[in-house]
Amino acid sequence: MPQDQTLSAVSPALNALRSGTQTLHVALEKRLPFFCDTLDLERYKRLLSAYYGFYHELEDRLQHSPWMTPGFDLHARLKTPALHRDLQALGVNTQSLALCDTLPALSSPASVLGVLYVLEGATLGGNVLRKQMSERLGLDAHNGCAFLYVYGEATGRQWKAFMYFLGSVPLDAQARGEAVQAACSTFSCFEQWLERQEVLL
Repeated sequence: MPQDQTLSAVSPALNALRSGTQTLHVALEKRLPFFCDTLDLERYKRLLSAYYGFYHELEDRLQHSPWMTPGFDLHARLKTPALHRDLQALGVNTQSLALCDTLPALSSPASVLGVLYVLEGATLGGNVLRKQMSERLGLDAHNGCAFLYVYGEATGRQWKAFMYFLGSVPLDAQARGEAVQAACSTFSCFEQWLERQEVLL
């Protein structure tokens, strides 16, 4: 996106996060089954259930972290409520779902930013996935697809706002390294969790 390129030119943190996570990001995307011919409603339920198990625990940890940067409205950006609504609409009892027990460490403000970068970045492709699920499975925001379009028409604005927030936090080289390490750990923990739940290609 052009604005991402502009922001990366003025934000060393964004530039470091994008380049530092690119390999892991691409590798995980290739294993997600959203565009797989065998994806049916049951497999979609299993996939969303696995997402819930990860997001529920990671967002809970973020909400209780002493390292959350002041000025960031985490509550407005939580994805777990949308996942819960989707699973309820699909007839899945979230109380019985497995929850992830291996999460990225939140040990500094920079590490929190690294985790948030991954979670916020994941919303960007949601609109494409939402359209795919609508065409193939007949799902929309009311019957199982709210998570993939969690910000609705505000997706672009929310992403841009987060990028500017990230650029406004002063991070030296060491802190940028911590952010990248946390972001990479988030990708790795998520992929390993989805692998354990047997929902990846």
